[in-house]
Amino acid sequence: MASNPQKELYERIHNSYEAHYYDATALWYRDREVYRHLFSAVSLANADVAEVACGNGHNSLALKRYFPNIRTVGFDISEPACAAYRELVGPAYQMDLTAKMTQTYGPFDAVMVMGGLHHCVADLPQTLENIAVLLKPGGHLLMAEPSSEFFLNVLRRVWYRHDKYFDSDTEHALSHHELLHVAAGRFRPLYLRYFGGPASIIIGNSMILRLPIAAKKWIAPPVMAVESAYNLIPGGWLFTSFMAVWRRN
Repeated sequence: MASNPQKELYERIHNSYEAHYYDATALWYRDREVYRHLFSAVSLANADVAEVACGNGHNSLALKRYFPNIRTVGFDISEPACAAYRELVGPAYQMDLTAKMTQTYGPFDAVMVMGGLHHCVADLPQTLENIAVLLKPGGHLLMAEPSSEFFLNVLRRVWYRHDKYFDSDTEHALSHHELLHVAAGRFRPLYLRYFGGPASIIIGNSMILRLPIAAKKWIAPPVMAVESAYNLIPGGWLFTSFMAVWRRN
């Protein structure tokens, strides 16, 4: 598989990424503000599920807690991530979502991607076509991604350009509306929720802020209390992210 900037970046920061984004406090945030909403929006009992951009597999493990009888398969551009997924969860295969698929997998009842699509902006149409190929007709796509509708997105783009943890040429926040347009009629939206306030920024992105992991458990209770109220505000422009469920046509 030919290398690309996102593969090189992720493999370089893999250990730090996993430590910050999946420590106990980050998983508490994800379960409370992401998983319980997204996973309640669709029934996946006894389903075959592909997690793309799977990393080490923590999201698959969370999904299994909600639907114990599902079977999951991981896909990631990074072979070290796939190896970690195999050890932690189950089968996993290396795949560049931005390149045309040359091997057949599935089809699956659902595909889950948690923060992976915004790393695929080099070719989003091909990425969404690959996801459609993985899915059965009527299957579900579950996603959570940073939102370009966030009112501070201009500052985020500047940060992406100057921070070593990003490759600004091949990743950026996404608009749900524009993403659906790129999907070119392959999917129908079923569920959309905007989320992400102080806890999303501080707890969810501690690696980017260079916040020590040990400090997160002390900061989390007050910012999580604010987050729960913040996420009840209507509209999308105040929120860092969105979650959505689509159905394959």
